[in-house]
Amino acid sequence: MIAILLAALWLVLWRQLSGEWSVNDQYSYGWFVPIFALFLFWLRWEDRPKAESVEARVPTRITGSLAAEDSRRYTKTAEGSSRFQVSDFRFRIGGAAIGIFALLLLLPIRLFEIGNPDWRPLSWLHAAVVVTLTLLILWYAGGAPWVRHFAFPILFVFVAVPWITPIEVPIVQGLMRLVAAIASEAVSLFGIPARLEGNLIRINNGLVGVNEACSGVRSLQTSLMIGLLFGELKRLSIWQRVALVAAAVGIAFLGNCVRAFFLVWVAATKNIAAVDRWHDLAGYSIVATVFVGSLLLARLFGRKKIENGADVAARVPTRTTDNFAAEDSRHYTKTSENSFLIPHSNFLIVAFIWLVLIEIGAAAWYRAHERNLVATARWEVQWPQAEQNFHEIKIDETVQRILRFDRGHAAAWTWPGFATLDLATSFTARPPVCSLFFFRWNPGKNSALLANLHRPDVCLPAVGWEQVADTGVKNYPISAGFALPFRHFEFRHAARDNPVQQVAHAFYCLWEDRAPAAQRLQMATSASTWTRGERVHAVLEGRRHLGQQVVEFVIQTRGPIEPDQAEARFGEALPTLIKVTSDK
Repeated sequence: MIAILLAALWLVLWRQLSGEWSVNDQYSYGWFVPIFALFLFWLRWEDRPKAESVEARVPTRITGSLAAEDSRRYTKTAEGSSRFQVSDFRFRIGGAAIGIFALLLLLPIRLFEIGNPDWRPLSWLHAAVVVTLTLLILWYAGGAPWVRHFAFPILFVFVAVPWITPIEVPIVQGLMRLVAAIASEAVSLFGIPARLEGNLIRINNGLVGVNEACSGVRSLQTSLMIGLLFGELKRLSIWQRVALVAAAVGIAFLGNCVRAFFLVWVAATKNIAAVDRWHDLAGYSIVATVFVGSLLLARLFGRKKIENGADVAARVPTRTTDNFAAEDSRHYTKTSENSFLIPHSNFLIVAFIWLVLIEIGAAAWYRAHERNLVATARWEVQWPQAEQNFHEIKIDETVQRILRFDRGHAAAWTWPGFATLDLATSFTARPPVCSLFFFRWNPGKNSALLANLHRPDVCLPAVGWEQVADTGVKNYPISAGFALPFRHFEFRHAARDNPVQQVAHAFYCLWEDRAPAAQRLQMATSASTWTRGERVHAVLEGRRHLGQQVVEFVIQTRGPIEPDQAEARFGEALPTLIKVTSDK
């Protein structure tokens, strides 16, 4: 029954995490983590310690000699037996309380996960609950020695949990800028003119980007996983493992710098199109380098550990057989090696039934509420092909692979009569460039997760823009009785060698195919980032796996414009860009 309960816990967790592994290339390595974790657990099972006796788990107070303590712990007197039973009862109650609380917590976690598959703190909370329950079962089965012995393969799952955004974004953006700066300086030393523009490197042939997949979480997390894996396989000491992980991260960072330099060199000596042919190969070479480098370092550390262990063994006097037998009898049960204490079978059965009821109840909650959802107004984008300098934007194959939209289109044009001053050209008026992006995802398991991957506050910083303002959500009329909610962002971008600061005002709308009769905004009206309130509403209203579409409008200027001016011009143009195809 223990195996069935643990399998149910871990399969649900892995299934939830697999959504991010499937749609986000940065975390695609997560598919290997369950395999490695099971393998490490099996290796630990092969040399597991004896299950600790129940008596040894109950703390005793040392108030006399060792002989007196032993007599208090093991002598079968009525007083000692009563004292032991009380302490054992308290320990069992404490463990049961923790287990019950963790099991109850799984219900709201699953409800919110289904409605908010992109809410990463939930993934960390879910993983923590599963790890806690697993370690608790191991404690019941073998005591503290088993918890210490099996802790690493159990905790190993955390390397595959996506980082929360406030931690991920600064690290990703910092790594991209640092790698781009190093690569830009390196190619300049080789006589290739290069200029750093945020996370982009401008050369004579065009722009070469340093994106997340090149220098961000994927390389860093993969190196962490490889370093931790080899450290466990060699059973290194804590400091040796820290050194191995640091070395793996260092190899990954150096590899990314070399990769960025190589891609810029290819673009400069050949052409920008040639970069695509080498992009993936150069990326896989980093993983291979980290793997081989970590393996060699692990073998080196393992050899030193064996040598040091042999020296220590030569200096430590051996214990006699009688002494060892006496010590062993004090710490372990006098039962066979494979015997251990397990939680009461009724508790395991009830826990498994509760897990099944959680999944059934969560599915029933959303299914019942979906009956009350009504179709929202359907609309499409009218592309302004008559506008000045209108041209379609080709969506890169890498972007298509990441977003996995069912339909996608993008175009750009210039806006005459809406000019800004350009400091670099003696205050010459230049019209802004407008870009319009439209993506649609049909109903499906990962539609909400995929739709939230394409947001201005995610995509624009990845190409060197810095967000400076979020003015919140405003309804913009499209026709009589119908309006769309758009969130307004403002960004700045300036090359290191160019004093002119470019400005971008981005308007973003996420629209779902179905909603409650009293339609709510799909984004909160506060000026903060995506809030808890809208996520709670998604759960209370039973919205999941709905068809979604995204429209993003970007006004890019050379020189600042007032936010009110940008909003006014956008509001005037929007009715000509959106066509309502049906009221519901």
